[in-house]
Amino acid sequence: MPSHSPMPRLSMLDLVTVRQGQSISAAIDTAVRTAQHVEQLGFVRYWMAEHHNMPGIASSATAVLIGHVAGQTARIRVGAGGIMLPNHAPLVVAEAFGTLQAIYPGRIDLGLGRAPGTDQPTMRALRRGRVESEEDFPREVQQLQQLLDDPRPGQALVATPGAGSHVPIWLLGSSLFSAQLAGQLGLPYAFASHFAPRLLHQALQLYRSTFRPSPALQRPYVMIGVPVVAAASDAQAEYLASSTYQRILGILTNQRGLMQPPVQGFMAQLDERARQAIRDFLAIGLIGGPQTVQQGLQALAAATQADEFMLVTDTFELDARLQSLDITAAAWAAAGAAASGGAV
Repeated sequence: MPSHSPMPRLSMLDLVTVRQGQSISAAIDTAVRTAQHVEQLGFVRYWMAEHHNMPGIASSATAVLIGHVAGQTARIRVGAGGIMLPNHAPLVVAEAFGTLQAIYPGRIDLGLGRAPGTDQPTMRALRRGRVESEEDFPREVQQLQQLLDDPRPGQALVATPGAGSHVPIWLLGSSLFSAQLAGQLGLPYAFASHFAPRLLHQALQLYRSTFRPSPALQRPYVMIGVPVVAAASDAQAEYLASSTYQRILGILTNQRGLMQPPVQGFMAQLDERARQAIRDFLAIGLIGGPQTVQQGLQALAAATQADEFMLVTDTFELDARLQSLDITAAAWAAAGAAASGGAV
């Protein structure tokens, strides 16, 4: 997993957001068109995240969507960021991702999280009496590794498909637990700083300090989630980002719903406590015009030494989203040229 630029490589995380007045089919089409667009921009991977019982997120059947997006693209890696392992038997995950790898060889990633990704009633419905918990996560990760590896002689449980597929496993986290586990198992690590940035630097330090080389990875490899809304000007980006602000406020107040159109001066309408809560959520977010985004990318690269940025870019209109990604990719290229001593 080399970095070919002085800047971290770029990838994208998509929640397959459902917008006000939009169908599920339209949300999925938006995801496909976005994936095709970032493939043309040279992004490394396009991940989707498992969530359940949330009206504004259509990525619950994550493996199904991965297959659909991979089938509508040609080169970009497509994967889960992530599958919430406590919700699933490792064998079922191995079979699903082994099948995807067989259809799209060398293009599938499997990111694993240890949270349920939903509320308690939905978690009970998903697990249907199974007793696995987050505390079982290390054991289940290692079981899944074995199921995706070459079968051992006499191995009783063999995933078919899955065995011998060697689908790359990533550990995801927003706390220190998965950082340490990823280091100990020698796996690549993705930190969810796009919604939980508080422990970012602590988690990266822990992962790197506990890392042990493994057959999967010889040296630490870090990806961080980065919220980005880029536009022609800082003011325009702030306006477009108000759709994201509304969604975050809904998350914080447990009033989740469909993504709403942008609202001029939205933050000014909130009390200081709400504004600060949104700012904390987006503490490493980059919202602005080309120069603002370029400076932000450079500062974040210097502060984290990340190998890869996984962008989270959602706007109400698809065209604004694609333009945001274009501006971000250009800012990233300019930052890389500056770091290399070339012309910006």
